[in-house]
Amino acid sequence: MFENLSSKIEKALHTLRGKGSITDINIAETVKEVRKALVDADVSYPIAKSFTDRVKQEALGRNVIQSIEPGQLMVKIVHEELTKLMGGEVEEINIKGNPAVILIAGLQGSGKTTFSAKLAYYLKNKKAKNVMLVAGDVYRPAAISQLQTLGEQIGVPVFTIADSKDPVRIAQSAVQEAKAKNYGVVIVDTAGRLAVDEEMMSEIAALKQSLNPQETLFVVDSMTGQDAVNTAKAFNEKIDYDGVVLTKLDGDTRGGAALTIRYTVEKPIKFVGIGEKMDALDLFHPDRMASRILGMGDVVSLVERAQEQYDEEEARKIQKRIIKNEYNFEDFLGQLAQLKRMGNMKDLLGMIPGMSKLTKDIEIGDDAFVPIESIIGSMTPYERQHPSCLNPSRKQRIAMGSGRTIQEVNRFLKQFDDTRKMMKMVSTKGGKMPQMMRRKR
Repeated sequence: MFENLSSKIEKALHTLRGKGSITDINIAETVKEVRKALVDADVSYPIAKSFTDRVKQEALGRNVIQSIEPGQLMVKIVHEELTKLMGGEVEEINIKGNPAVILIAGLQGSGKTTFSAKLAYYLKNKKAKNVMLVAGDVYRPAAISQLQTLGEQIGVPVFTIADSKDPVRIAQSAVQEAKAKNYGVVIVDTAGRLAVDEEMMSEIAALKQSLNPQETLFVVDSMTGQDAVNTAKAFNEKIDYDGVVLTKLDGDTRGGAALTIRYTVEKPIKFVGIGEKMDALDLFHPDRMASRILGMGDVVSLVERAQEQYDEEEARKIQKRIIKNEYNFEDFLGQLAQLKRMGNMKDLLGMIPGMSKLTKDIEIGDDAFVPIESIIGSMTPYERQHPSCLNPSRKQRIAMGSGRTIQEVNRFLKQFDDTRKMMKMVSTKGGKMPQMMRRKR
């Protein structure tokens, strides 16, 4: 996410390192490079220029605090201005209503149907809401079956009327049924449309007028770059939506849409899609995104994800096993499963300050742990529970069963043993779980 933009901005800010003060001369070179980085990231030139003009004005208007180098001050200023550019504050979705109706709009292929299901999963699991999905795309049968499949996957009902080609009637009937069955939120998926398709644009406007939704969200593919900003503007002029959703932010995106869509349409970005899984949806935090763009990581989001998967009682049991030197491969697999549920590994590493630079050219996919899992999977239950029993003949059998070399097996076993020793040392010295991990969110 934003790897190219991050590296270019970092390079631009590097010119101020070692300088004794910020001057007109050295700031001019820096803001020029920052502006170029933004334009390369698909930010329009007028917005990029306006942004860097504000950065320059702020930088020249401040005194460099003693012990803080100009480069550090510049990073702080750029972070503040990026945060303002993307909206400043996080904005929650409005789900007050009986039921609350959320209308989803967007272009063809933007990911509306998948987002609708992700939002239902989010509201069901994080907001404890009773949710109903509505299949309002009457032009593409595959969209209805896709939503039904996703709804079944997450345990959320999908309302539809067979053979009906009237999305307004379908949505109104869904709201009536939701009231009768006490559903708290109704999410209406709609047909994909082109901004230039007047008939389809009028249809989404009619849907909004008839439903009077608490939220109308515009879903846009962040990989479309500046075009995403233009279509967001066209849709806003027609239906005056409440917020934006950026999908595919984990892809090979230059980031321009995320940076400037808020500035252009004056509507907040409310959610970002960061993967294909149903839980790969995050609230948009402008300050955290600015930190990630500047290579400063996002530890707060990392901790929040960990807390969602964290089981305090299980952690206590594992800590006792570590102290007694009984930590085994079964425990390790359990913790590995928790880690994998937190999300894409490269995305998680990018939340650690400085790590995005180290991993930007490294492919870290969901199959990164397959070699380890295959090695442990080739062990007998007794071996998984008693790591010390692994003699040379057992190791040879495990290597053959897992399709790995004996060297790979030995390397993993040594890493596991070193990790176990380190964990025991921390635990026996009074190391306890961090305060921020004490409770499960």
